[in-house]
Amino acid sequence: MATIGDVAREAGVSVSTVSYVLSGKRSISGPTRERVERAVAALGYHPHAGARALASSRSNVLALMVPFRPGINVQIIMQFVGGVVTTARQHDHDVLVLTQDDPNGIPRVAASSTADALIVMDIESDDARLPGLRALDLPAILIGVPDDTTGLSCVDLDFAAAGRLAVRELARQGHTHLALIGASQERLDHRANYAVRMRSGVREQAEVSGVQVVVVPSEPTFAGGAHAVGELLREHPETTGLVVHNEAALGGILARVQNEGLRVPQDLSVVAVSPSDIAAALPVPVSTIEVPGHRIGRIAVEMAMARLSGDDLAETRLVAPTFTDRGSVARVPGLDQQGSADRGGEASDVVQPTRT
Repeated sequence: MATIGDVAREAGVSVSTVSYVLSGKRSISGPTRERVERAVAALGYHPHAGARALASSRSNVLALMVPFRPGINVQIIMQFVGGVVTTARQHDHDVLVLTQDDPNGIPRVAASSTADALIVMDIESDDARLPGLRALDLPAILIGVPDDTTGLSCVDLDFAAAGRLAVRELARQGHTHLALIGASQERLDHRANYAVRMRSGVREQAEVSGVQVVVVPSEPTFAGGAHAVGELLREHPETTGLVVHNEAALGGILARVQNEGLRVPQDLSVVAVSPSDIAAALPVPVSTIEVPGHRIGRIAVEMAMARLSGDDLAETRLVAPTFTDRGSVARVPGLDQQGSADRGGEASDVVQPTRT
């Protein structure tokens, strides 16, 4: 196994010069840096992680806080985790996964020098962890957007815009009685930011488009989805369009719709806000507004790397929603072809959603 001394001899420089090139602690001329980099590549040299951490005052570890609370959809969470882990490796960082959401855990991680930066998931609108995150000396990136983003760096899908886009797609097909089958009541009571923003976007666009909408919470299970849509159809049989923002309930929703003798999209149009692979695996093709978990995880790591490189700018990045038509949205039965139009345009805030 090659040593740093082997690299120095191959490049014709001192060991300290190799160390400076690897750590970036001193400015080294371009030609010398290139010789060292060629020697590193030729010899397949990999610096010892412990020695590298001591030399650079960095651990080359990112801490990822993923609270595995009851009812969490592990399949969805792992898409975000996958994006974080694969992108971290591209930046020569490992990932330490923390599975508790104790606010006291944040200063402990910072004090231990375990990680260079912190990525935090499952953000609530008024999250108890925010004061600790704002006080950190190390960079912190939130996957999720709280009500007050002052001093925080955040990234997420623009769920409000996704809600507006879903309603517009249904309204332009003549649907005037819609329902949002969304997060559980427990998530809404805790003001999970994604659930609150989705509900707000759906309601805003319903008002702009002049359509009626009801919000039906659902437990994140097959049975929860079946129960939610059963209650909806019993209390609001006039409903012709569904926006579903509860991936784990999707299967139960579609099964109950079929059991009620209804067809998608002939009797009931459906738009799911969901990872595309989950929607594609359903027995009925469902048009989607994708939740790009892997992409969001990648962006979170890139934001962390930028902060570690000296970019102190706190920012919020919202990923624009995109509608993919898989045939589960149709015009209202019997509606005159000229009798419907989109009743309201997008009130643009941060991004412009697109259709494919």
